[in-house]
Amino acid sequence: MKRFSAMALCLVLLIGLFSGCGTARQTNSSGKTVKFTDSVGRTVEVPAKITRVAASGSIAQMMLLTLAPELLVGLSDDLSTAQLPYLPECIRTLPVFGQFYGSRANLNLEALMEADPQIIIDLGNAKSSIKEDMDTVQSQTGIPTVFIEEELHSLPDAYRALGCLLGREEKAEQLALYIEQALALAEENAAKIPEDERKTVLFGTGSDGLACNAKGSMQADVIELIGAINVVEPLEATNRNGGTVIDPEQAYAYDPDVLLLTADGPYETITASTLAELRAVKDGSYYEIPELPYNWMCSPPSVNRVLGIRWLGNLLYPEVYDYDMVSEAQTFFRLFWEYELSEEKAAKMLARSTFK
Repeated sequence: MKRFSAMALCLVLLIGLFSGCGTARQTNSSGKTVKFTDSVGRTVEVPAKITRVAASGSIAQMMLLTLAPELLVGLSDDLSTAQLPYLPECIRTLPVFGQFYGSRANLNLEALMEADPQIIIDLGNAKSSIKEDMDTVQSQTGIPTVFIEEELHSLPDAYRALGCLLGREEKAEQLALYIEQALALAEENAAKIPEDERKTVLFGTGSDGLACNAKGSMQADVIELIGAINVVEPLEATNRNGGTVIDPEQAYAYDPDVLLLTADGPYETITASTLAELRAVKDGSYYEIPELPYNWMCSPPSVNRVLGIRWLGNLLYPEVYDYDMVSEAQTFFRLFWEYELSEEKAAKMLARSTFK
């Protein structure tokens, strides 16, 4: 009976996928192009068969790397030598165009035009100016440009829309189902944790760990999702200029149960730093977030956060998120990166990210 129910569920999801795809894509009479309606209601004429794609920024690049890396004609930002072994070989010699718009815009228009993409795809959080931004990029480049909404809870729909656009529906559905399972797991498990047992977390970035990803920022949304409390709660969360910067006195006032640090942070030196007397440091409850091929919680905030759900939940509440994190990492790498992660490499990634 359970097997039948699972098969029935998959059938319903697939029917929904293809019916949704039909709504988003409307084939023109010539059959060479289709009209695609993006997440903000813009109807854009795009090639019926897309084989050459440019990503507008780092979030779009990451999702395309997991779904259709062979379609990319360039990169929006450089990849480090540490990242490359985990990513598809086909992208290693691609030119770098830069970011298309926003505060980090550094587009090399000449390199973009030389690569001759058929379409530009943007994914992320829909800002108030997103329609204007997309129209501007399309007008300046003469290349069809579409936007697909991508927040943590909308990631499954983002993959399905991207799969519909690129003719990768089957792979997109596999990734979407995995994400839905992870989100459902977090919702179910977080509900089991009593309010007075929820751990408080300070998520510090930068060399001193004092540039914080605060409550309300996409970079920190995994914390509350898994049932913990982000102690940094400013009037307006931001990740600009390094996030919400606090001073050591504020860190001591927050007195978090757990301190999360990024790979460029003070993990090795924190016991001799201005934060050495924090209860979390004295207790050994400070951890460096795994970072390969992308930080598992942010930088950029995209599908890497799904692995972050599995990791942070298991780290903070192992009695509730009860599974082997090495095995979970291997499954994620296999499905999203098509990379066979060995137990040894997984354990090395987690070396600073588990109980001491």
